[in-house]
Amino acid sequence: MGLMKIRNTDIYVTGSNSKMLSTDVVSQFRDRGDEIHLNPLSFREFYDAFHGDKEDAWREYYTYGGLPRVLELQTHQEKADYLNNLFHNTYLKDVMERHDIRNDEEVLDDLLNIIASSIGALSNPTRLSNTFKSEKKKNISSESIKQYLTYFEEEYLIRESKRYDVKGKKYIDTPLKYYFTDMGLRNSWLNYSQLEENHIMENIIYNELLLRGYSVDVGVVEYQYRDSEKKKTKVQLEVDFLARTAGDTVYIQSALHIDSDEKREQEVHSLKRIKDSFRKIVIVRDHIMPYKDENGIQFIGIMDFLFQDSF
Repeated sequence: MGLMKIRNTDIYVTGSNSKMLSTDVVSQFRDRGDEIHLNPLSFREFYDAFHGDKEDAWREYYTYGGLPRVLELQTHQEKADYLNNLFHNTYLKDVMERHDIRNDEEVLDDLLNIIASSIGALSNPTRLSNTFKSEKKKNISSESIKQYLTYFEEEYLIRESKRYDVKGKKYIDTPLKYYFTDMGLRNSWLNYSQLEENHIMENIIYNELLLRGYSVDVGVVEYQYRDSEKKKTKVQLEVDFLARTAGDTVYIQSALHIDSDEKREQEVHSLKRIKDSFRKIVIVRDHIMPYKDENGIQFIGIMDFLFQDSF
């Protein structure tokens, strides 16, 4: 008797990505199976298992990420070795074996270096191809780079966030942004040389929004003004995240600090140009009492955002 015919039985299939991706599993089982995507721990889940205060947990989380095994290791070297081996011997090896990549390992390494070093920066395959040409003196086609980025996404190493014209209500083809699914893997790849908290915090907010069921895009707000010579100038402003579910839409800016009126205006400039009634939020690293300004824009600290069920 086949296992599929046993009543009240669930079957879980696991295996190496190099042999079968999750999309292949769903195709093979058709309507008889579901895909369950397990993410790294959220910060709240990480803290619940962490022995220490929130600030210590935060430093650990943005340095070593949310893979559960990290919590069991004690020293930096143990964590670094674990993440480094996982990246090279599982993720990168899967990409190369599955797609029979033999001569472009150095290209994959360089591409990962560029993506990992530019969290939150706009990019696309053409720009990356030009970067290879100017900085690496290598001619790598944009189509090849696009394919490699797709491989990294299939491995759940990175995710892409597209740009969305808020007023025109349409997607803009390029450029877009790439974020890592786990900061520990990203930091390990860079040998912990680029631990800028502002970029890492932005990546953590992006992952948290996905965990909460939002689809996440980069918001683009376009407007015109007349310069000193009365000429019309078109400007595009950016909102870090346009997060949407079936029942909610929210615009979010990530800011490490807002310690001056100039910095505050810089963060809310794009939000003030959006005239709809959806919520607009600025998430800051500082410990602040949540408040709303005269424009209805909400300010909240990162810890409050990560620990609240709703925001």
